[in-house]
Amino acid sequence: MLSLLLALTVACAFGETADIHGNNSNGQTFGFEVDYQNNQFLLDGKPFRYVSGSFHYFRAPKRYWRDHLRKMRAAGLNAVSTYVEWSLHEPEENEWNWSGDADLVEFLNIAQEEDLLVLLRPGPYICAERDFGGLPYWLLTRVPDIRLRTNDPRYMNYVQIYLNEVFKRVEPLLRGNGGPIIMVQVENEYGSYGCDYEYLNHLRDIMKEKIGTKALLYTTDGNNANMVSCGSILDVYATVDFGTGVNVTRSFEVMRRYQPRGPLVNSEFYPGWLTHWGETFQRVKNTAITKTLDEMLALGASVNMYMFYGGTNFGYTAGANGGEDSYNPQITSYDYDAPLTEAGDPTSKYFEIRNVISKYLPLPNMSLPSASPKGDYGSVRLFPVVNLFEPLGRHLLASIVAEKSEPLTFESLGLSNWLMLYEADLIGNFADPANLHANVRDRGMVYVDDYLVGTLSRTENIYNIAMEIPYARKLKILVENQGRLNFGKGLHDYKGVSNVTLNKVPLGPWKMTGYRLDDIGAVQTVNTITVESGILRRGPVIFRGKFTVNGAPMDTYLNTDGWGKGVAFVNGRNLGRYWPLIGPQVTLYVPAPFLRTGDNEIFLVELEYVPSNRTMKLQDTPILG
Repeated sequence: MLSLLLALTVACAFGETADIHGNNSNGQTFGFEVDYQNNQFLLDGKPFRYVSGSFHYFRAPKRYWRDHLRKMRAAGLNAVSTYVEWSLHEPEENEWNWSGDADLVEFLNIAQEEDLLVLLRPGPYICAERDFGGLPYWLLTRVPDIRLRTNDPRYMNYVQIYLNEVFKRVEPLLRGNGGPIIMVQVENEYGSYGCDYEYLNHLRDIMKEKIGTKALLYTTDGNNANMVSCGSILDVYATVDFGTGVNVTRSFEVMRRYQPRGPLVNSEFYPGWLTHWGETFQRVKNTAITKTLDEMLALGASVNMYMFYGGTNFGYTAGANGGEDSYNPQITSYDYDAPLTEAGDPTSKYFEIRNVISKYLPLPNMSLPSASPKGDYGSVRLFPVVNLFEPLGRHLLASIVAEKSEPLTFESLGLSNWLMLYEADLIGNFADPANLHANVRDRGMVYVDDYLVGTLSRTENIYNIAMEIPYARKLKILVENQGRLNFGKGLHDYKGVSNVTLNKVPLGPWKMTGYRLDDIGAVQTVNTITVESGILRRGPVIFRGKFTVNGAPMDTYLNTDGWGKGVAFVNGRNLGRYWPLIGPQVTLYVPAPFLRTGDNEIFLVELEYVPSNRTMKLQDTPILG
């Protein structure tokens, strides 16, 4: 059936081979296009197919970009795919960040220097298991009823500004200008979300104006006819994505219904998978991967492996899946069971994939990579320094304080992440026990007269707590944003607490104190305090510890076993969330660039539990499952 479809000479809206644009000083012509007549790509006028891997620059320190890209090239890949994350580059409206680990242009230049072409995926929505699918949180603050991922002019105004900023930087790096970018994706798996062709056409026109014919526009959607139908666009090359355990021929037949001519493409082939807190660490067997990859390459398809290097969701960048009736936040590690580990080390999967690629593409003359040495820096004793609820904690770390009759969302108060403390007085007499009800997004620790009495949880569908409070006077609810939804219809994922009642009587007014906790430096010189081990009944506590690195720093892993839930900082860098009781992730990856020779410092923001030994270990092996 597939060979029959490949042979079809269907009149195509895309026409025949497009014109190639771009010449260098030697007269060489650059370009990337589709040869519809022969069902192939042309790179600089010559037949070409790519075997690519996904690597998101924002999930690894800049110092490691070249190392990881070089390892991808050594595996036989000739291209790299990366998303561009809007929220990284515009964290607040009109505040732009394109330097350091956000230096997109430098990443693209390094890719070209390492002999890799680039598939660029600028969104504006990217999913990627990132908070809010890579959209900046402040979109929810400017227009509360904004219609995301639609042709809503209020949304598209911000999109236009963002894409202008992206393309003015990457335009010189388009293939038609001699750069590495051969393809640019329009939106991201839109057929899984909606069917707004006006929106997709508007995005296409914005991008087309920027790139002309200097790179190829494309879409990717799941191997489902409805998804490809709603996600594909006139004059944009339509591709599909799928993993192992499928019928390859039938999956490509779905693509052929909407893209009757041109090369076959799987834009996201999954050699691993994502993991949520509380799950078993997800793995995909090597044999299944190599079998499916071999089948696709034997058909002449171009393939991008998602992920080839996964990396880490540092800070508060991990997202969540679910909707109104479910909520499942993702772990900090984005190792993804990928061919290259979170630390960039090659796995057996890496070498088996390389063997398959070698049957279809010439391998570069490069030495094969090996695992880098890791640091075992021993145990670190941690000392309590600040209680988040005490006056000093509020003074040093609170970024927002407001009072209103109703509890407000994080977004309406301009709090991008991580914690919001809601406080109200309890006035009047209540039955014992009383029933506290609150709609929480995502996790709420409930304190009565400064004493922890229970936890509300969106994941566990716990929205009610029975409380013994005949003489209680104060209620606190500390709400943790565990990551905004990154996929599906529930993108308007406002954080906070609402509809708070005690025996069905509404409570208020409310005092709200927001803690972003992006920077922990304010507590570096604070003296230690006394805190009992065990459950933190009186509120979250910040701990500090020091360790020494002799010689050049090496990657290491912070073992959080025995602690409760929180985030960890090393030398001011936020490693991300830890939650060893739920797992499966127990260690946090600490890249060598975050360390320094000599003295180093750890800070924890611990929400729930302190073990009696009060130590964490910096070890040379990860624990992810």
